[in-house]
Amino acid sequence: GCLPGRLALLPLALLCLLVLALGLPVLGAPPRLICDSRVLERYILEAKEAENVTMGCAEGCSLGENITVPDTKVNFHHWKKSEAGRHAVEVWQGLALLSEAMLRSQALLANSSQLPETLQVHVDKAVSGLRSLTSLLRALGVQKEAVSPPEAASSAAPLRTVAADTLCKLFRIYSNFLRGKLKLYTGEACRRGDR
Repeated sequence: GCLPGRLALLPLALLCLLVLALGLPVLGAPPRLICDSRVLERYILEAKEAENVTMGCAEGCSLGENITVPDTKVNFHHWKKSEAGRHAVEVWQGLALLSEAMLRSQALLANSSQLPETLQVHVDKAVSGLRSLTSLLRALGVQKEAVSPPEAASSAAPLRTVAADTLCKLFRIYSNFLRGKLKLYTGEACRRGDR
């Protein structure tokens, strides 16, 4: 009597195993997955690889327009003195802006026939990586920390931005953002969570 019911669950169980094996659902990921340095290092490596590929293309693979991206410069002295809420705002806004920039470059590349397909693959990976990182940071609580203290949000300086007009510059900024502000913030947030 129970066998048909169990067989009905088999496709669902197989789907869950497949999805887990592929590592796709970051939404169901443990909240502290980003605290495993190997996870962030994988995204950094992908960004650096894309940056290296675009360095070799003619004229830095022009995007044909300026795309606004976060300024990745970090004043370490100022960073250490400022509050975690301010860091969260800066990282969250920077990630959102980078996501918009990658999506825009993805659209521009889709309309361009002269750029190699390998560049499209790197942009697609970056779009996917930014979505995953956003989910991982949401699981860590950065979104709540970025919006919870109203005084931190009102006193936070507006996000500094720069313009990227080539894929090379876009990927350099993406790589620097991950290696800089994002890595600093996640390191702090993970240490706070360990206490």
